[in-house]
Amino acid sequence: MRVWIDMTASAHVLVFRPLIKLLHQQGHEVEITARDYAQTLQLLELHGLEATVVGRHGGRSRLGKARSLASRLSALKGWAKGRVFDVALAHGSHELTMTARRLGIPSATTFDYEWAWLQHQLGCRAATRVVVPEAIPAERLAKYGAVPPKLRQYAGLKEEYYLADFQADSRVLDGFELDPDRLLVVVRTPPDVSLYHRASNPLFPRVLDHLGRHEGVHAIVLPRTDDQREYVRGLDLPSVIVAERAVDAQSLIALADLVVSAGGTMNREAVALGTPVYTTYGGRLGGVDEWLIREKRLIPLTDPRALELRRRPEGEATRLRRDPQVMLDLLLSAREKD
Repeated sequence: MRVWIDMTASAHVLVFRPLIKLLHQQGHEVEITARDYAQTLQLLELHGLEATVVGRHGGRSRLGKARSLASRLSALKGWAKGRVFDVALAHGSHELTMTARRLGIPSATTFDYEWAWLQHQLGCRAATRVVVPEAIPAERLAKYGAVPPKLRQYAGLKEEYYLADFQADSRVLDGFELDPDRLLVVVRTPPDVSLYHRASNPLFPRVLDHLGRHEGVHAIVLPRTDDQREYVRGLDLPSVIVAERAVDAQSLIALADLVVSAGGTMNREAVALGTPVYTTYGGRLGGVDEWLIREKRLIPLTDPRALELRRRPEGEATRLRRDPQVMLDLLLSAREKD
């Protein structure tokens, strides 16, 4: 079987890494396309995955995004035409599902945030299968045309599947000058170029200032873009350390005392790895975060002074490891006849 996978954001590398490994072990061929955005290409290199780079992010404006979409759709069609694929897989890449449909290739898309309206209107309607967590109410997906049998849902978090074989590597700390007597806090910046994140996030700069001036803390900030990196570095906060490029963020999270994230994936990685985590997300909460907050596994933050800055207890955190073959089978069900 020949499988095409398209990656358009950093988290997609993490989601598909174990699935690609399984596909290779089972004798299948995999070809990857990727968009040059955030740390996507750096993470592909970090995990030893080769990809053909097709397109860049369109920036903040709707016009820029529209132009980027049109250009990338054309480029992907040109790249894929003539290659024989049995199935195409994506994590929210509407460019892949739209292109696959035009070329007659069965496709599956997966995601875990349901309010990216335009992205899902395009991607879900074009896809053969839509695979999402059970925590997202099915009625929220029907407006995208994602209803059974197209809709398939899985238990738990996607992070519990792709981190199933994960073991923290303490060497990740060697790249930073850290005082072992200080608390280690990992901070993720907001996804401020995403259309679904138009709501401002005034809380995040306050959190950064609070942590960055705390003498008992080392706050390692993981920016999404070079602009964010320069912004945080320019604040010159004494307790802030800015990561210069993509790092083994999962190991950092597993070794940290606390995570504070304005995004989504890193919140759920912390939950999956048993690290206390606060969210400063400024957009509309999705079903997964609503569920985690109800379960008290994710803590919404409204005031930086509410952060409980304390040493994380030593010992192995309680983790739920789920079989990534389950996720792969759901995605590959796009090849089935309904």
